[in-house]
Amino acid sequence: MASVPTSDHERHHHTYSSIGKAGNTSGEIEGMDVPLIHGQRQSENYSIVAAILPFLFPALGGLLYGFDIGATSSATINIQSPISSGISWYDLSSVQVGLITSGSLYGALLGSILAFNIADFLGRRRELMVSAASYIIGALITTLAPGFAIMVIGRFIYGIGIGLAMHAAPMYIAETAASQIRGRLISLKEFFIVSGMVLGYVVGSLLVDVTAGWRYMYATAIPFGVIMGIGMWWLPASPRWILLRAIQGKGDMRDLREYAVYCLRRLRGEAISNSATHEVEEILDELSYISEEGEATFGEMFQGKCLKALIIGAGLVLFQQITGQPSVLYYAASIFQTAGFSAAADATRASILLGVLKLIMTGVAVMVVDKLGRRPLLLGGVSGIVIALFLMGSFYTYLGNVSAVAVVALLLYVGCYQISFGPIGWLMISEIFPLRLRGRGLSIAVLVNFGANALVTFAFSPLETLLGAGILFFIFGVIAVVSLVFIYFIVPETKGLTLEEIEAKLL
Repeated sequence: MASVPTSDHERHHHTYSSIGKAGNTSGEIEGMDVPLIHGQRQSENYSIVAAILPFLFPALGGLLYGFDIGATSSATINIQSPISSGISWYDLSSVQVGLITSGSLYGALLGSILAFNIADFLGRRRELMVSAASYIIGALITTLAPGFAIMVIGRFIYGIGIGLAMHAAPMYIAETAASQIRGRLISLKEFFIVSGMVLGYVVGSLLVDVTAGWRYMYATAIPFGVIMGIGMWWLPASPRWILLRAIQGKGDMRDLREYAVYCLRRLRGEAISNSATHEVEEILDELSYISEEGEATFGEMFQGKCLKALIIGAGLVLFQQITGQPSVLYYAASIFQTAGFSAAADATRASILLGVLKLIMTGVAVMVVDKLGRRPLLLGGVSGIVIALFLMGSFYTYLGNVSAVAVVALLLYVGCYQISFGPIGWLMISEIFPLRLRGRGLSIAVLVNFGANALVTFAFSPLETLLGAGILFFIFGVIAVVSLVFIYFIVPETKGLTLEEIEAKLL
């Protein structure tokens, strides 16, 4: 049978029957969340080896996002060099450099908007395949660009791939992970983003003085995009979405049931082979309510459980950006210069150092997120961010001669961000939206993320000129305090819960 497209609806929810609520079903198969039968959760059968590939190929979308950030920091230096740029149009204005830098961000915003409308139609798997194609095409156009305008177009197309990948990858991973390792795997996607940044910084530092080095930097992304595309083509569709198609009368029930069993075995490995058919039948029973609810409407996004999920998810990714994350890193090079690093090597070496720290701290979050839980990491990490931001503000206002304060504040901020907002924001937006509206809800959250990133990035310079860096960091600190209050009173704990239990918790 031909491959059936994955979709939002391949989700993981609803066994309210199993928790005392009619009309909600659980039995996550693609999500590998185990159904609750008569109040008892079955033991989840999955192979760790089989779980790696459904995580790895979507996570490459995150790696390519991070790589773009790291590589662009060096590419913009190389492309403006009259000696190393290898082009005649190297004399770029600040606006043109800004467009090269932010071109992928604008594309990501468009990708997030597109995801709202096409995600349910394409499904997670095909959306990630389209993302991989956008990465490849965008990187090719940027690499071969004969002029500035074509380069910006390439950056924009690459950015569409970012928007689609950041929307679909967390969902596909969540929908193919057992509940006891779901948090670890989705947090590990953030580890891939940071790994991509470090790779971009390293590649950039090696090529920054090479003639036309910026072309080679962007070309490095192409093979990763090819691997991602082939991998997503090879991975199976979501068993849960296939069964939803069957229940909604969009295919032959017998054929779709058999195909769902096949995909479930592909996703879970040998551990599930003997019980796949039984689990598929259970999921069919649990999804029966879907046929009564019909297609989701736009208005449902702002009602009931989805509104609560939207407040939580959009709030987290908004605070993730407006607590100054893009701006603090902007000051990294100057802070390390004050600490005595050589000015010539500062930008790339400081970036690599910070990237390694981000990797280490993200690794810590990955190891403990399913043990400690989401809320403790958020509350502890954001408390550290508050301290770091007020230290940064104090340095630029009162303690200009004590460079150690700025260095400590910078390292504290980066470390605390990577155990809190960095991985947990992406994790929670992939967990909390109801089944029928998960794709649209996530697309709104991703749009808020990139929109807030753009706002902070482009408002920072004029605000710095108007208020001064010290006052601006104090403002970020106050916003971080507000985010702590938001987390404490609004954000629920989702550790160890199946996706249907999380949905029930929002009632």
